[in-house]
Amino acid sequence: MRSIALPPQLSPDFSRPEDISIARRIHELEPLDAAWQEWSRTRQSLHDTLPLLQDADPTMRTLAEEEHGALSGTLARLVGHTFPALLVPPSTTAHLSALVELKVGVGGSEAALFLADLMRMYTRAASVMGWRATVVTGGELDTGGLKDAMIEIKGGQAYDLLRWESGVHRVQRVPATEANGRVHTSTVAVVVLPLTEETDQQSKEEELFTLDEVRIDVMRARGAGGQHVNKTESAVRLTHIPTGITVSMQDERSQHQNRRRAFQVLRARLMDRKISQEIVERKTVRKNLVPSRDRSEKIRTYNYAQDRVTDHRIGLSVMNLMSVMEGEGLQDILKALEERHHSESLEEVLVQL
Repeated sequence: MRSIALPPQLSPDFSRPEDISIARRIHELEPLDAAWQEWSRTRQSLHDTLPLLQDADPTMRTLAEEEHGALSGTLARLVGHTFPALLVPPSTTAHLSALVELKVGVGGSEAALFLADLMRMYTRAASVMGWRATVVTGGELDTGGLKDAMIEIKGGQAYDLLRWESGVHRVQRVPATEANGRVHTSTVAVVVLPLTEETDQQSKEEELFTLDEVRIDVMRARGAGGQHVNKTESAVRLTHIPTGITVSMQDERSQHQNRRRAFQVLRARLMDRKISQEIVERKTVRKNLVPSRDRSEKIRTYNYAQDRVTDHRIGLSVMNLMSVMEGEGLQDILKALEERHHSESLEEVLVQL
């Protein structure tokens, strides 16, 4: 039987929008409940072994001593690690999916090729992590590669794990067109935005914007696309007047689809802005979003000659570059970054006690 009962305000048929946030809160409390149940069971078992430590049978005493040692170790782990870790408030963004934006930095055509490689890396990583990836936009160049791209990645904790990818990614390798074998350095800027679902939007007490704050312009699509291009006004540009944030979308086939995508991106950028402001208000520094695209503000280097990927924020080097580009190695880096974040959050909580 579950020890956490459903609160009375949760509707029996789970039909109301607020039921989602209530159920999410219940889910957030489950680790605390599990830890307390483990503590109670272990403490009782330890108490039960105490008489056996004085048993007349030497074999029984030996078994009791081993059991006593194991149970004491479990209690020490709960007190020293599990309970302190639960002091960290649960992530308020754990349920959010992610919108990954990539733009070429320095390096010309080689940067465009690297951007295409990164886009593939993220789609592969999404598959490894059990998420669903969809390429929303991809600006192809005649010389090969992409000048920019946007990927929608849906799944639990997608934003919380992928947010550490925001920043400048640097590649060092010999381009295929380099006749003298010289290593070139190129960069790609990545920004990860929180992506809300329709149910999340409906259940929020405060909306991120109102429609009267958004100017909507429609125009004919430009670029590749066959006969459809320039025939209808399918492209959409949104401008959020209070912040000046603009979003343009023309990759979908109809104005309705582009409008839906554009509002999705606008909502993600405003959510990102709101999260950033909340972090500043808590007097913490958002270290993982890099504002400019150049070599000096890099978060990670992909060195093909040395078969090495180095994340400069935690000093972690993976000596298997292709495992990272195929997604599995990236998973290890993301988990290491999340562990660092959790440790820093725990330190902040303990300082305030």
